Amino acid sequence: MSVMSPGSPTATGRFASWTGTAPIEASSGETVRHRLSRAGNRRMNHMIHIAAATQIRLDTEGRAYYRRKLAAGKTRMEAMRCLKRRISDAIYRQLLTDARARGTGPGGQCGATLKSSAVDLPPHIDTSDQPLPGPANPTLQPTPRRRKTTEASVVRSGS
Repeated sequence: MSVMSPGSPTATGRFASWTGTAPIEASSGETVRHRLSRAGNRRMNHMIHIAAATQIRLDTEGRAYYRRKLAAGKTRMEAMRCLKRRISDAIYRQLLTDARARGTGPGGQCGATLKSSAVDLPPHIDTSDQPLPGPANPTLQPTPRRRKTTEASVVRSGS
């Protein structure tokens, strides 16, 4: 099994698939089309969609990219899909840059490795391994039951 480098196109594609911004072929006959996947992390997809809509609304590089795609003959939805994928790739690159700057390992925490250290740990009794005490004593006292009185019994006793 080969180990994939974090910057490889397949790693970027996997991140895009996770965010739901990887295009899926939706061709029919000789017409070749692509659409966005409805799978993946919907919150990430929504966040990227908001970022793309903001990029289009403001005067940014994303807007220029979107307009170039429209000028190239893509529909508005296709151009939006391209912009969302581009934003997804930028997020992935930034995540990698941040991880390298912190010096984190593959697990995301400093000093994380792929080698398991659980093999040589000495056995010890943890608090979860100790026997539990018996059931707890009830803390609520039962409410006293009141006798039902009817109007007939009140009338008899009062006369």
